Amino acid sequence: MSFENLNLIEPIRKALQTEGYTKPTPIQEQAIPVVLQGKDLLGCAQTGTGKTAAFAIPMLQLLYQQQQQNPEKGRKQIKALVVTPTRELAIQIADSFAAYGAHTRLTCAVIFGGVSQRPQTDALQRGVDILVATPGRLLDLVNQRFVNLQSLSLFVLDEADRMLDMGFIHDVKKILTLLPAKRQSLFFSATMPPDIQKLADSILRSPVKVEVTPVSSTADTIRQSVYFVDRGNKNNLLVDVLQDKSIETALVFTRTKHGADKVARMLAKHGIRAEAIHGNKSQNARQRALENFKSKQIRVLVATDIAARGIDVDELAYVINFEIPNIPETYVHRIGRTGRAGASGTALSFCDAEEMAYLKDIHKLIGKTVPVVENHAYPMENMVVAKPAAKPQPQKSFQRSDRNGPPNNRSRRPFRR
Repeated sequence: MSFENLNLIEPIRKALQTEGYTKPTPIQEQAIPVVLQGKDLLGCAQTGTGKTAAFAIPMLQLLYQQQQQNPEKGRKQIKALVVTPTRELAIQIADSFAAYGAHTRLTCAVIFGGVSQRPQTDALQRGVDILVATPGRLLDLVNQRFVNLQSLSLFVLDEADRMLDMGFIHDVKKILTLLPAKRQSLFFSATMPPDIQKLADSILRSPVKVEVTPVSSTADTIRQSVYFVDRGNKNNLLVDVLQDKSIETALVFTRTKHGADKVARMLAKHGIRAEAIHGNKSQNARQRALENFKSKQIRVLVATDIAARGIDVDELAYVINFEIPNIPETYVHRIGRTGRAGASGTALSFCDAEEMAYLKDIHKLIGKTVPVVENHAYPMENMVVAKPAAKPQPQKSFQRSDRNGPPNNRSRRPFRR
């Protein structure tokens, strides 16, 4: 199927041609017709499936048709709201709306915390059709009466499971009380645990469910491998792996913010251009590091898990798990940064003795065993784990997770995926 078969209006078809889009991804193929019919949607899709276009394209078409039928007089009112957990995602979604809606005359604004609110409030006061927001800043600006949602007809909750993981569920519930009862709602989540299903049930009315891939699968286009290595040799192994000049850029994941900074400094000392990105970095520092990585001014971006769904880099070929995540679903989200939309990618993981239990959980989740690299410069000396690694304690529902520190998009706090 091509986009020509989805009954899209000419202004959007023209924008998609400019973007080089010809064939919709599976979630786009299934979701776009449902949204155009005005139905609520429950989308279960992991990162890298083209999810943003799956809701942005039909939303733009509905709003454009509404605009043509009932031209608005005076300042524009917010007609569509997209709530997403991180500022990086918010920026990327707003950019997508701008690209796909380039010929529609619809306006979009993005608001998030950690930066001055003045440019954001100025945009709101000029009037916008579509608002993309993180929860904390949205509630702040609602309380300051810069945001009025009474004209809203379309609502999207994106990355719902990430929202729960980051502790934003109470904010989401507050936002829901501000929305008109009569609206079309779209709900997206990479996983569907009971708490997320319960939230979806409270938001959606007779939704159509679209599930394009198993919730815990990894893309077949990603070549996965694991290196068994002693913890003290992980730095040496990373430097050794990066001696391969075919690795033009690599996204390296650590479990902690402090660890990300240490790895970035270590790589710099070995002449490898690297920067860290995590919740304690200022907004400007994060954006600068991400832009430097995209433009290949730096070769390695070291990130914590908060960035696992917030970094979108075209043709990213390598993801390296410097530390195995203690939550198996996190592994899927991390390596999903590569092998996106059918492209190939490589995911390397460094596993020390204490992380073997985590690796076992990952194998169970993804339904296959990650191949082991047998011959490398720093093999593990002792493959026996004297004491099993402790299982991570489950997070209580509707409480803030502190795995990566405080949420990064709370405007009430200085910025600190």
